[in-house]
Amino acid sequence: MQDEMKGKMILVTGGTGTIGSYLVKKLLEYEVEVVRVFSRDEHKQYEMQENFAIQNGGVDKRLRFLLGDVRDKERLKRAMEGIDIVFHLAALKHVPACEYNPSEAVKTNVIGTQNIIDCAIEANVSAVVYASTDKAASPTNTMGASKLLAERLIVSAAEGWKGPRDIKFLSVRFGNVLNSRGSVIPLFKRQIDAGGPVTVTDNNMTRFVMNIDRAVDLMLKSLRISRRGEVFVFKMPVIRIGDLAQAMVELAPKPVEFINIGLRPGEKLYEELMTEEESSRSFETEDMFIILPYNSDFNQCMDTYKGALRAQIGSYSSAEEPIMAIEEIKTMLL
Repeated sequence: MQDEMKGKMILVTGGTGTIGSYLVKKLLEYEVEVVRVFSRDEHKQYEMQENFAIQNGGVDKRLRFLLGDVRDKERLKRAMEGIDIVFHLAALKHVPACEYNPSEAVKTNVIGTQNIIDCAIEANVSAVVYASTDKAASPTNTMGASKLLAERLIVSAAEGWKGPRDIKFLSVRFGNVLNSRGSVIPLFKRQIDAGGPVTVTDNNMTRFVMNIDRAVDLMLKSLRISRRGEVFVFKMPVIRIGDLAQAMVELAPKPVEFINIGLRPGEKLYEELMTEEESSRSFETEDMFIILPYNSDFNQCMDTYKGALRAQIGSYSSAEEPIMAIEEIKTMLL
């Protein structure tokens, strides 16, 4: 990846989030020209700037912080001037908040993504990488539906762009990133530190999980191998939420009880990362599925994804994958 990133100017929207900040850190390990962090929270930008300076023994002059919102197209145009690659991570991600404020989810997740596409075309960037979610597959809530619509906008941009310069538009689907700001692990930890109880929505709820370093590595790999228009679905282990709570309670210094509070609006007992229909136009590698745009030529694509095979027909669901044992979860947490 070093050669692909050398001398590049990069924009990361939502760059102060858990994945975004780790991605920025990773990008700065390459010989990039500049990394612009674009977000609307000045306090998080300040904290990130201070943390990076402490970790690196001083300010990295390649790192720039820009305040703005993806809803503001004019601000995005300025932020994208001279940019080569865009990593679009900015989104409203909390399921209950999006259920209660659906119009806001649409403005950020859908219209914001279209703004990214329009500005990227105008700025002649070389690639746009969109960070999606498992909730975009067979969505049952506003957040998932808005992220699926954003995925479709990215695919449409890839298929419809016929300009003089080739632009890669691609999407990557994440599961739950361990210890991210919106994940359940920090919540359980705070509840355990407070003496309990630990609140579990449903013991049998299952979720895909992944480490943040692997999430970022696979995002960069997807950029490298993409033809354009694909949705990259990362393979990852599955945990049962009740088992996660049990593992964390067993690791606690003193006993803590946990209680079931029921599913929140829009939540599912399991998650899908790929639907059966999507599998019919997908390749599979050791670490991911590659969902092709409609009407793609499989024979042409075979040469692009080295070692890939046609995926078997069927959904990729947390309800059907092996569940991590409690002892495995403890090892993962430690």
